Amino acid sequence: MTAFPPFPAFRAHRLRPLFRLLLTLLAMIAISARPAAAQSMLRDAETEALFQDMMDPLLVAAGLRPGQVQVHLLGDRSINAFVAGSQDIYVFSGLIETADSAEEVQGVLAHELGHIMGGHAIRSSEGMKAVTGISLLSLLLGAAAIAAGGGDAGMGIMMAGQQAALGKYLAFSRTQEATADAAGAQYLSKAGISGRGSLAFFKKLQNLEFRYGVKQDDDQAYGRTHPMSGDRIQALREVYIVDPAWDKPADPKIEARFQRVKAKLSGYIADPDRTLRKYPETDTSIPARYARAYAWHKSAYPDKALGEVEGLLKTDPHDPYFLELEGQVLLESGRPKDAIPPLREAVANSRSQPLIAATLGHALIATEDPANFAEAEKVLKTAVALDNQNPFAWYQLGIVYANKGDQARAALASAERYNLEGGQSGLALRNAETAMQGLPEGSADWIRAQDIALVSRAEVERERKKR
Repeated sequence: MTAFPPFPAFRAHRLRPLFRLLLTLLAMIAISARPAAAQSMLRDAETEALFQDMMDPLLVAAGLRPGQVQVHLLGDRSINAFVAGSQDIYVFSGLIETADSAEEVQGVLAHELGHIMGGHAIRSSEGMKAVTGISLLSLLLGAAAIAAGGGDAGMGIMMAGQQAALGKYLAFSRTQEATADAAGAQYLSKAGISGRGSLAFFKKLQNLEFRYGVKQDDDQAYGRTHPMSGDRIQALREVYIVDPAWDKPADPKIEARFQRVKAKLSGYIADPDRTLRKYPETDTSIPARYARAYAWHKSAYPDKALGEVEGLLKTDPHDPYFLELEGQVLLESGRPKDAIPPLREAVANSRSQPLIAATLGHALIATEDPANFAEAEKVLKTAVALDNQNPFAWYQLGIVYANKGDQARAALASAERYNLEGGQSGLALRNAETAMQGLPEGSADWIRAQDIALVSRAEVERERKKR
């Protein structure tokens, strides 16, 4: 058999530019569809309440109902936020760490709301459809030219096509970003929130561009998904400085709550030594005590952590979040019985906030005292009724059901848990099927188990086909 001669045009150094363009294009597609599951979700009752109170005036300004858009916190040190689906905003912890004020974060939330109201997450498929068409056509034409013996010409067609596709995608993305900027400015104005924070945050982004040597010319802007920060600042400044809300003072209560949450997050995420340097013991403010409490707790010094909590409670003995922290430190340092009183009061003072209620349920179970299990079942049922997206609460409720011999509902609680945890469809399916066997057919619990089984079975089948 005669061997085919090698194609002289197909050499590694000549393919690299094409591969770089293809990889860049694929990266843009991946980023536009990146799921929130790529980062860990951070859930905290106080933080979520603050986010909602920061978000609601913007929602009303956009013609939506309070609470209609949820804001989620992701454990990622990047300075970023994005919209997933149609009505969920994800904020990275790095953005909260970087922001100096609540108004800066509200500027970001207003921008992301602009994406939601513009339907950008849904319309991204329009931009990708055009890009895919250009890409496939250039690949086909380039392959045809190569097959006809025109290796150089074929490579040129492919590279030009991929460059055109990438340029079209980037232009589409920049247009969406500019539109979201304009919409966000409008929502801030209607909500009576100054654009000072928005400009200040964009200035931070611009300073990062300067630090990392990002060129500010038009050629560099062409290869970006977002407009240059300097251009955005200039365009928005003209809108903000003439707005009636420009000189309006920030809401002092929201700002104070933001500084608490920022310090709490810093204490939770940062290295304890760094936290203790940033918030020395000479600083007796609420944010500083919050941060140090988490730093000492992470360092396995529960007495020092409780000392900081005691200082917090002196400022407000009935603050549910201070009480929650006290209970958390006691519980996680092996004192679940002592954790119950402050957690009970925290649940009562927060009107049964589900995350706090789940922690109380955990403490009641951790005592291993059967006398506490009835209360644990009550508070955990309340927790999942108010927030059924908490896999830990479902796990604890499953323990209660198993302890009382209700294996069917224990299996259903496990199915709920695994249904919420990514990559656990097989376990969700098995537990849902077990629950269905022990529950009265047609009952509400049986129907719920059937729903989980149907969804999980479909996901298991999709995963099987991928292999």
